[in-house]
Amino acid sequence: MGQARRGRREGVGLSRTVRSAGGVVWRPAVQGVEVLLIHRPRYLDWSFPKGKAKKDETDEDCAVREVEEETGLRCSLGPELAGTSYRDARARKKHVRYWAMELPEGAEAAAGDGVDEWVWLAPEQAEERLTWKRDLAVLRSLPEPA
Repeated sequence: MGQARRGRREGVGLSRTVRSAGGVVWRPAVQGVEVLLIHRPRYLDWSFPKGKAKKDETDEDCAVREVEEETGLRCSLGPELAGTSYRDARARKKHVRYWAMELPEGAEAAAGDGVDEWVWLAPEQAEERLTWKRDLAVLRSLPEPA
């Protein structure tokens, strides 16, 4: 019997949590800040840029990579924000870690991998646009800029 089959029988693999990471990209606005939301046509949702971590990748490196792949923005990590946990479309446990990421000066967002639209919104407007209620805690954990 192969290793994969033994693992399934023993519950290994079925209970593995999918690691993902992403960022809440923000920029200063006339009043407060604006945050970047992306639209993913595959999922028909508005959310924050995020994605699955590679095998030997840290969550921090994954967050930076995924934000860049989905928005074209190379951002630095700020403070860690609230995370989310849920079952994905394949019923696997998924945990997503998020970091605040300030828009680099002079940078412009662009739709990247799996993204067809993006929008900058005030946090109050973003709350209305986000598809998943679980993302509200992430947004609300974004600290006020200094």
